Amino acid sequence: MPRVEPIPSQRHLFEVPADVAYLDAAAWSPLPRAVRAAGEAGILVKSQPWTFPRTAIPALAERTRAAAARLIGAGIDDVAIVGSVSHAMAIAARNLAPAPGGRLLRVADEFPSLRYAFDRLAEAHALVVEEVARPADGDWTAALLAAIRRPTAKPLAVATLTPLHWTDGGRIDLDRLAPAVRDTGAALVIDATQAVGAMPVDVARWRPDFLAFPTYKWALGPYGVAFLYAAPGRQDGVPIEEHTGNRSPAAGARRYDRGELNDPVALSMAAAGLDLIAGWGVPAVAARLRDLTDRLAEGVAGLGLAVAPEPLRAGHILGARLPGGLPENLVDRLQEANVFVSERSGALRLSPHVWADAEDVARCVSALGHLLGRGAGDRTDAQGREFPGRARANADAVPDPAPR
Repeated sequence: MPRVEPIPSQRHLFEVPADVAYLDAAAWSPLPRAVRAAGEAGILVKSQPWTFPRTAIPALAERTRAAAARLIGAGIDDVAIVGSVSHAMAIAARNLAPAPGGRLLRVADEFPSLRYAFDRLAEAHALVVEEVARPADGDWTAALLAAIRRPTAKPLAVATLTPLHWTDGGRIDLDRLAPAVRDTGAALVIDATQAVGAMPVDVARWRPDFLAFPTYKWALGPYGVAFLYAAPGRQDGVPIEEHTGNRSPAAGARRYDRGELNDPVALSMAAAGLDLIAGWGVPAVAARLRDLTDRLAEGVAGLGLAVAPEPLRAGHILGARLPGGLPENLVDRLQEANVFVSERSGALRLSPHVWADAEDVARCVSALGHLLGRGAGDRTDAQGREFPGRARANADAVPDPAPR
């Protein structure tokens, strides 16, 4: 497969200052200028409603729905607009009816929105919840395949999976796992929160029963807007919310739409963010993020932190660990150096997006080295090569990572 060229840094489209290394897109992303402008235009619609026809808002909802559908390879009728991924997962769980006595499969330390609704489903249908433990070798895919195919196990009824582990970016290869789940006849539910916008997602290839994602992380949109894909055979179910907008003759997955759907602020912002991602192309975005996380991996490994081998990690989230655990308040101390990251389940989670550049990598590695007492102020990578400085005459003059 030919290598996809990464897009250049898009920092000029954001309001991220030159001296801030914001590597926390997996928590929430800053808004691009265009998305902020779209929200401000939507506020004007709501603040002066007599100047704008309300009949235009349903068309905006459909534009947003179509943009979300294109990003995951779905048809527009297969996507509902909901308020959050937890909302979407509650809908999915409500509309599954597994045979009693089977298994519900997921990974250990899963995010709550992919647990709570399905814990209730398991209790209602006498399912055994099997959580696959974090594998010692970091190979989630192999561990999950073994669990799916274990001959002595109860029948698999439902698998709730993600394309990567949210805590540290450990890769969960759904290209291999989705067919294995389907071969058992089990339902497949995918939480793509940490995937859509940063890596290719294709419902035609994975064929889930349900898949959901929000806009406030990798899709560069606001809080309060998320999308639920429902496979054609899952579109005649029961919604969580009952209102005139999702009753007959609502087509396809629209029956799961949230109430108060026609918000000119949130819809405008979500559509603007989705359009940006589509314009760049997800493969080109993914290639840029892989370049950045590879550089981060090389830099932090040189400081003695452990990272997963490249084949076992997603290209946009890097988890780094120390054998004895991370120092107390490390994330807060990094923020004092204008480096913004997260700690999740003992891992330092580094997650750049399209605004990040080589100087952000350098700032992060240098600050970590200083705080860990390993090469304080050092500005070279593990091979002794100097990190580039940020020669930025203005917000639009942004250097790019050198070709690898």
